[in-house]
Amino acid sequence: MPTFSKPAGNPPPQRPGRHARRGRGVAVAAAGGAVLLIATAAVTVDHAGGRPVALQSPAPSAPSAGPASSQPASVAAARSSTAPSASAASPSAAASAPATRRATATGWIPVDRAAWNAQVAAYEATKAEPAGGAGNLPEFRADCRYSHRRADDPIVAPGLPGASHMHSFVGNKRVDAYTKAGDLMKFTATTCKPVVDHSAYWVPTLYEAATKKPVETTGFRVYYRSIRKNSDGIMPMPNGLRLIAGDAKKRQPTPRGAQGQFYCAFYGPGDIDGYARSDNGNWPICGKPAGLHFMLQFPDCWDGRNLDSPNHRDHVAFGTDQGCPAGHPVRIPALTFDIAYGATGTKAGYYLSSDPAGRSASSMHGDAFVMWNVPAMNQRVRNCIAQRRTCNNDGYDPFSS
Repeated sequence: MPTFSKPAGNPPPQRPGRHARRGRGVAVAAAGGAVLLIATAAVTVDHAGGRPVALQSPAPSAPSAGPASSQPASVAAARSSTAPSASAASPSAAASAPATRRATATGWIPVDRAAWNAQVAAYEATKAEPAGGAGNLPEFRADCRYSHRRADDPIVAPGLPGASHMHSFVGNKRVDAYTKAGDLMKFTATTCKPVVDHSAYWVPTLYEAATKKPVETTGFRVYYRSIRKNSDGIMPMPNGLRLIAGDAKKRQPTPRGAQGQFYCAFYGPGDIDGYARSDNGNWPICGKPAGLHFMLQFPDCWDGRNLDSPNHRDHVAFGTDQGCPAGHPVRIPALTFDIAYGATGTKAGYYLSSDPAGRSASSMHGDAFVMWNVPAMNQRVRNCIAQRRTCNNDGYDPFSS
């Protein structure tokens, strides 16, 4: 896994993606505060054909319908133990069935209210530790290695092994189509640091077009961060939260300069779009020692009620500097995947398992099944995001002092 260096200061924001010129790889993306904002994916399953079907989602900057809530409302929503599950909004003939059973059957997975209330209470009691000389980038992170490859997706196709295109998994080593939230805490062996992160993260497998051989990730950094100018009302993530970013069914060319493309990150001057392109124009060819990278941005507001939704997106939304949408009032850390591949590019190019025919990068997407040691999550959110301080895998970044 490559070493990700951390910048000493906080350079001014740059055009999204241009940080890759700086050659600091993943870390500079955080430092510049300029990340590629990729629209959230909404993916469900065509059970008849066993194929994932994508649903369109709004652009990251567009909040859900309704006015932005104030941040006190964010905290109040997190504390509330009476907010109904969104799944209960429409009555059904099965009114006598347990609420959790009804919610799960319709695709909504309600949060365990008792567990969440306990986490909120513990978080409110968590005191910030002295930051020392830590930098002012509000984030903490996990650095992960490739774990395994399966045609499974426990979020989009739970209980259906082989129903998905091929995915490359990092983090929790036991993930398959049958994985449930409790399994992530029961089987905690992980390829991530810190080991208190028991989450599973995955993306479609990348293949060489010429050889059809898989190209696995050589670096997979997961940032938990604020993507706003303030951290007002920030709350920890609930365990069991499911998240998807990107669009598995998008089929658009990704030529030089396009958004949603793989890019080159390296030390020294160079072109993030590559000095040349693959024959179909969709893939950069990087100058050594550059390597292919991709970034995915996830939403930062949660409805406070559900860990998942039928299309895997309605329970979360993007907020603004002013706050979160009224329907998603709980501000949570925003995940950012920064992914490195051990490849520099070829004339034949590559393809993703989600689009082997089109051979563009536009179907790139990522999934996160969140599960942390709760005190560790709480302390990092308090120290790193609420205080807007830079943390590494173990907490405060000792290299920023």
